[in-house]
Amino acid sequence: MPLHPDIAKALATLPPPPPGPLDPAAMRAAEEAQVPPVAERLPLHAVEDATAGQVPVRIYTPDEAGTHGLLIYFHGGAFFLGSLDTHDHVARSLAKETGLKVVSAGYRRAPEHAFPAGLDDCYAVVRWAAANGGSLGWDGTTLAVAGDSSGGTFAAAVAATAHDDGFDRITHQVLYYPSLDLDFDTARYPSLRENAVGYGLETAGLKPFNAFYLDSGADPADPRVSPIKRADLGGLPPALIVTAEYDPMRDEGELYGRRLKEAGVEAAVIRYPGANHGFVQHFSWIPEYHRVFEETAAFLRGAS
Repeated sequence: MPLHPDIAKALATLPPPPPGPLDPAAMRAAEEAQVPPVAERLPLHAVEDATAGQVPVRIYTPDEAGTHGLLIYFHGGAFFLGSLDTHDHVARSLAKETGLKVVSAGYRRAPEHAFPAGLDDCYAVVRWAAANGGSLGWDGTTLAVAGDSSGGTFAAAVAATAHDDGFDRITHQVLYYPSLDLDFDTARYPSLRENAVGYGLETAGLKPFNAFYLDSGADPADPRVSPIKRADLGGLPPALIVTAEYDPMRDEGELYGRRLKEAGVEAAVIRYPGANHGFVQHFSWIPEYHRVFEETAAFLRGAS
């Protein structure tokens, strides 16, 4: 199907990018300026800020039940953008639709913090949640990791790191249009060519947007940076991989899903027609795309 008309309308209003190199401070300020006031956000039983060791987190409790499963969420933003606030609405919707307690991680970002600071923070939050399950009201069942875009990179890398460490408590991984291969050779995936221009995120922008992360020491050949380069995917948690029809990174996510299945891992891959990269963050107010949270809930209930 063509690009969803509401997405096309929104993209048509975007100004051209400013000339010169990317300015992380200005781009972050512009993002934060779009965050709605707390009174206008989806209400939940409780939302509180805390720290997981040294990492800021925001904890979302969906209802009054005494215990819940846990979902640890890592926001996207090309490793240098995004925050607890810019993705607050995603975490709220995840909590509401899944019925899980969501812990959103405010991990360290490039370029101020070199690789693997952000990844280490994400993994530390997962280990902290498991170690502090009693105080969090964890029911001891679901412990899922989830992320969108670069947050999906972290979710996949955290799941692999946990497996290698012998930490077997992660039950699911949910990857929304993940960035899984930071080698941006356009010959590698047809979607890098088919969706190169006109759909928001453009192929030519991948290198400069990810340069802050790569220049900080993240090697695209390292499976912690490009999870699709991991030689053995066996033993990883069941995965839900959500891709967007008009995303340059669509094909790497779908290939990762196939490779997981070939390795014996339960994996569901869902491509959203008419959607572009970032639709969970920017366009989940559209009913057919808000469904991603319902499908996430169904996956988390059904996979084991």
